[in-house]
This record gives sequence, C-alpha cells and structure tokens, in this order.
Amino acid sequence: MPSYDIFGGQIGKCRVSNRILPTISLRMSLYTSDNPVFATFSFYAALMGAKTLFMAFLTARQRYRKMAFANPEDAKLNKGKTKTDDDVERVRRAHLNDLENILPFLSLAFVYVGTGPTLGCAKFLFRTFAAARFLHTFVYAVVVIPQPARALAFFGGMVVNLYMAYAILTSYASAL
Repeated sequence: MPSYDIFGGQIGKCRVSNRILPTISLRMSLYTSDNPVFATFSFYAALMGAKTLFMAFLTARQRYRKMAFANPEDAKLNKGKTKTDDDVERVRRAHLNDLENILPFLSLAFVYVGTGPTLGCAKFLFRTFAAARFLHTFVYAVVVIPQPARALAFFGGMVVNLYMAYAILTSYASAL
C-alpha cells in the first residue's frame, strides 16, 4: 500500500495488519497524552463534541430568527408561534445527522487508537472526518448547496467510520 505525506510531514501507511496485539500494559499506555495518536484523537473528539453542541445554538438562532418555536411556553414568552419552519427543520436535521455520525466516530476512533495506527494515518482519518462534518453542516444548514454536495460530505465521514470499524475488526479478530 502506498505511503502518504499527511498534513504535517508525518509519513505513515494506512493499512490494517494482522500483527500480534500489544500487551495489556502497552495498550493502556496508548491512552495517555504521551501518545501523539491519542492526543490527536482527543483534539478531534473535543472539536466534534463542540461542533455538535454548537448545532443546538444554531437551531435556537434559527428559531428566534423565524419566530418558530416548538413549545407553547417558548412561543408565548417570545411573542412567536408554535409552528414548524422549513429553515428551522433543516438545521434540526443537520444536528440529528451530526448525532448519527459523530457519536459513532467518537467510539470507533477511541477503539481505533488501541489498534496502534501510525500518527499520519490517524491524523488523516480524524481530519478527513472533521472536515467532512463541517462541510456537511455548511452545505446543508448554512448555505444550502444542491446535491451531490451534501451526499459527498456525508460519505466522506462515513467512509472514515467504516474504515476504522474494519481496522478494529481485523486487528482484534485474532484475539477471539
């Protein structure tokens, strides 16, 4: 498989091996800030968590802009109406899509760190996923761009999740 120069001069091979898994103590040391792969994961996990939280504020902003509230008490307090609005629903769907994709990413990426990937490959995967999710939100909820823009952004993140799942399954299959 070819080598890649990934973003920071880190060179690594994105491959899955059937190597013998590290010992328990070595695997535990993979989950410390001394491991640059785990530090990279931690950064992107926090970034994706913050992005998901931000979507709630984006939804609220859209509700106030359109004066379209989901609950009667909110509508009464803000002199709006309880109604649905296409723009509000679009942001809500983008938020739901984040939940459906970012939560699996967080769990898969955490376990993926335990497979001992190269720093270059892990950075490539985590950055690709983050870029895909930001792009998905942008083309779906901020500046609506016709398909296939949203689908391409969605599948960019999905491919990363599927690759990490495959890498995890093949790395740990021999341990069963």
